[in-house]
Amino acid sequence: MLYKQQKQVRLNILSGRLTGIMILYLFFTAYACQSPSPPSSALTDHPGHLSEPSGEWHNDKFSMFIHWGIYSGPGGVWNCKPVTRGYSEQIQAHAGIYSDVYARLAEQFNPQKWDPDSIVLLAKEAGMRSVVITSKHHDGFCMFESEHTDYNVVQATPCNRDVIGELAAACERHGLKFGLYFSLIDWHYPPAYPISSHNADFIPDRHHEYNMNQVRELLTDYGPVSELWFDMGSLEPAQSRELKELVHSLQPDCMVSGRLGNDMGDFTVLGDNEIPDYTLDTPWQTPASMFAETWGYRSWQERGDPDAKIREKLEDLIRVVSRGGNYLLNIGPRGDGSVVEFERDVLLGIGDWLRINGEAIYGTRPAGFSESPPWGEITAKNDRIYLHLLNPTGNGVIKLTGITGKLLKCYLLDNPDIAPEYSSSGNQIAIRLPDNEEFTGIRVLVLQFEDNYTVIPENITDPSPFGETKVLDRHNSHKHYSFSGVDYYSNFRSIVRESWTFAHEVSGNYRSYLYFSEAEKSRAIELVTPGGIRHVRLQNGEEFAVREDLSGLEFGPVYINGPHTLRIDRKTGMEHKIDITAAWPSPRGPFWEKSGAGPGEIIERGVRRNHCWYLWQEIESEDAGELLVQLIRSDGVQVFLNGKEIYLHNNPLKKKQKKDILLLPLKAGSNELLVKFYNRFGRNMAFSADYDIPQTVYRKLLEDISLPGTPGQQISWHLHESLSLHSNMAMPNLRLVLHNMP
Repeated sequence: MLYKQQKQVRLNILSGRLTGIMILYLFFTAYACQSPSPPSSALTDHPGHLSEPSGEWHNDKFSMFIHWGIYSGPGGVWNCKPVTRGYSEQIQAHAGIYSDVYARLAEQFNPQKWDPDSIVLLAKEAGMRSVVITSKHHDGFCMFESEHTDYNVVQATPCNRDVIGELAAACERHGLKFGLYFSLIDWHYPPAYPISSHNADFIPDRHHEYNMNQVRELLTDYGPVSELWFDMGSLEPAQSRELKELVHSLQPDCMVSGRLGNDMGDFTVLGDNEIPDYTLDTPWQTPASMFAETWGYRSWQERGDPDAKIREKLEDLIRVVSRGGNYLLNIGPRGDGSVVEFERDVLLGIGDWLRINGEAIYGTRPAGFSESPPWGEITAKNDRIYLHLLNPTGNGVIKLTGITGKLLKCYLLDNPDIAPEYSSSGNQIAIRLPDNEEFTGIRVLVLQFEDNYTVIPENITDPSPFGETKVLDRHNSHKHYSFSGVDYYSNFRSIVRESWTFAHEVSGNYRSYLYFSEAEKSRAIELVTPGGIRHVRLQNGEEFAVREDLSGLEFGPVYINGPHTLRIDRKTGMEHKIDITAAWPSPRGPFWEKSGAGPGEIIERGVRRNHCWYLWQEIESEDAGELLVQLIRSDGVQVFLNGKEIYLHNNPLKKKQKKDILLLPLKAGSNELLVKFYNRFGRNMAFSADYDIPQTVYRKLLEDISLPGTPGQQISWHLHESLSLHSNMAMPNLRLVLHNMP
């Protein structure tokens, strides 16, 4: 304890503190013309959580990840043979090493070349704003001194050095933020057993308390921690909440990673090396390794050309930042503590680029375009947008479409004296790149505007062809995304908000009606309008029928196919090419079979976790119209109609049975319903599709909504008091009908 007290005094001195569907369209609009008395509701200001993500963590954009531990000594080799399966930091599992044999690696861990100052200075030279290191990986070995186990770097190794304490102090000395990775599973701690091969194990009570104790140590003994990067495990919601509250009670400014699970993270974390092709509207991060094959040191890794790797990782950084995220790039030092020269050179190469072009990365945000142009990526800050030229066109002309504003100047960020010619016409800017300039490297064009700029939304909601009535629902909304998950294997792109932007010609007062089904009943939303926010609880609505009966519909037999090893959001790519006579979706998979189940009858199948079954059914409809279907599931679900995904959700509270009600927009003729039922937590699967349910929805009258006819006017909705910023709205049948009042 004396050592720990002395260490804490030293760290305190260093740190200074601790710290479009038209079925029922005419029905809806005609019904909307009736005039029951509107309810009273108060308008409030825009809630803060709808603003763009901000703060130091979000603005830093680029950080160093370090995977280093006793697993670094073998370097991916065991018994003189390369271990080619899995990541090298998980060699204990992939090489099938007995726990006591693996533990002896600690006796050989004496990293004489470990120099925390050189590590931090390398990160600084690379343009990174923080360093995040593995304090404990899945093997359970602690790179810090812990009172709760002697399986740690101070007591179990000959080096007798507190790696975490040294690195924390070095970060403080050199002005970088310090973060910690912490594995929620532990292969060394007996109360954590049993342990599976997928690393997303449930956390027994004693193990959870052990994790709590060690998190408490890390956040009290090592000064300010910028982020705590939890990994793996499958926690109960209460466990995730307890850990998050512990972190924030000890260090309120510490950001908690989304891999804590149950949507409890302050920022969400995508899959390893995953770069989305969409913008996320909440704080998020991509963790990236130098090589897809490993994070920890691998002596026999094929490293290739460092210049090619510099280009690869720079492009990844730019793509992540252009979509609103942060990039966490990993190195895996050798067992002796030295940095692999290849990885050092790659980081220095990125740093060279950032020293010149960092303005286009740090503190930027997505520019607001719906998709990336063919020539590169776009970031924005204040009155400037930055065009990252990854693939300049052959004719030397860069075009930017869907933007308005007075352009003051255009120049190359690496040489502001070079001002390319440009022209602006309507909503398009065209820039001619200088013929005498080289654009094989990644160069950045800066467009500076006089009074900011406006990106024109792609999905402008124009006046309806049916007079002045407008229907707003999931089919014509702009989706705002986050990344939600109970654990690593149940995460998916979640919809956290939906919005509609109106052309400025659209103006007037509108009588407003919300339509919802049993799926949304009793839930609450915040309806954001140009005049403010209405807090609306979906109850006390008038009931009416979607359809009087099921006549005019013919339901084919239910076919099922499975099991398949797929995660909840993964698609086979064949959903739009269903052939029930073939072995779909896998050529090696089982053939489709008739389930034999009657309408609404539960189908049960024994299946391992992380597997799914497909249900397929053909529905013949005499006319285009809507149909309510009830889906029963034991876990996650993904729904396609006529090849298009219309719904996706997991099982946030790990309930044994979930029920979904969906409005299916049927076309006249044949319709194909495909449902993927995903099993993450159950011991077997139970699922069904049932149409023999009340075909009714509800209508609720709101106060009139006024559209002032100004540019950028918008209506949106999101959940009121959702579990977190990342939680899926899961309100597929919500619809707003606006009827223009004379």
